[in-house]
Amino acid sequence: MNSNISNDSTAKEILGNPNYLAISYGGYRENTRDIVPTVAEIKEDMKIVSAMGIKILRTYNVHLLEVNNLLQAITELKKETPNFEMYVMLGAWIDCKNAWTDKAPDHDIESQANEIEIAKAVILANKYPDIVKIIAVGNEAMVKWAASYYVQPSVILKWVNHLQDLKKSGKLPSDLWITSSDDFSSWGGGDASYHTPDLENLIKAVDYISMHTYPMHNTYYNPAFWVVPDNEVNFSDLHKIDAGMLRAREFAVSQYDSVANYMKSLGVQKPIHIGETGWASISDGHYGPKVSRAADEYKEGTYYKLMREWSNKNKISCFYFEAFDEQWKDSQNKLGSENHFGLINLNGEAKYALWDNVDANDFKGLTRNGKPIIKSFKGNKNELMKTVLVIPRENEMVGHH
Repeated sequence: MNSNISNDSTAKEILGNPNYLAISYGGYRENTRDIVPTVAEIKEDMKIVSAMGIKILRTYNVHLLEVNNLLQAITELKKETPNFEMYVMLGAWIDCKNAWTDKAPDHDIESQANEIEIAKAVILANKYPDIVKIIAVGNEAMVKWAASYYVQPSVILKWVNHLQDLKKSGKLPSDLWITSSDDFSSWGGGDASYHTPDLENLIKAVDYISMHTYPMHNTYYNPAFWVVPDNEVNFSDLHKIDAGMLRAREFAVSQYDSVANYMKSLGVQKPIHIGETGWASISDGHYGPKVSRAADEYKEGTYYKLMREWSNKNKISCFYFEAFDEQWKDSQNKLGSENHFGLINLNGEAKYALWDNVDANDFKGLTRNGKPIIKSFKGNKNELMKTVLVIPRENEMVGHH
């Protein structure tokens, strides 16, 4: 069937389809988003992710030029290579009044920028209907720990309903799917304080739920699942690490299940996909050598493989975070974990997660910033393992609150 499919499928056909792997994409190479990746640079990136089997990308906002360049780059690649296939989950950034200013954020009133952002998303979805298959209203925009910008669910619901109305009236493609991408707790999977009538209505209004789960962050904030249990104290170091990574996946699956259970309790049945999950390869903070010891390439690669295996088997799309390291996220601190979630680093090296792809020659002839894609650590696993720390026991979690 796949061989004669045209390269224009719907969200319903590609989400949950293991032949259409998904990833979060940002192509910023510098430590500021003022320097936007060019169409040529993004085309390089698209060839690289396509070589990994990725066919769906997630973006985060439309007020920056990167998304325009991305959509142009994909359009050019489709003209140059008729069988090239890449779809986009277009994020529309949502925040509250006074977000990112020196004034106190007002979480009960939305920013005026939201309306402009949604309007721009509509324009792009109509301009590139063969590429944009999903619009996500907000990114972690309802979760209370997003203290600088979160909004009430009523704001997300308003814009989701607006987009669904545009579909009904023929002003957006009818098979475009609308969602919001947010933490598992925002979707009712955690604290009951999130269980509100507006959230219930939002779950009924979206075409599917896009939820985030981050076991890595929980190695610090909620480490009970992470620390080495008493019955594993005599395991070898590697066995302790591998067992911990399996527990990390179980933790992610339990968050997924908690959202599914809440949705079912409302009598709703619709797909739930993972809008974001990932693991950093470097941290000098909470996840580094001094505290939870979670961040390194071996654990990142293991988590990547475990999540792909589980999500593919269960026909769940997993928008893995993220394709390439981006250094603008924590521009003041090179070793900050936020800069190191990519599967490929800023030198064009494939981290351990992708070593098998290098061995399979998937990246043959491809370059990033003029450099071929080679393995990190020059492919020397012994050198890599020297950077990998054993998961701590509970009494070793120094500096934990």
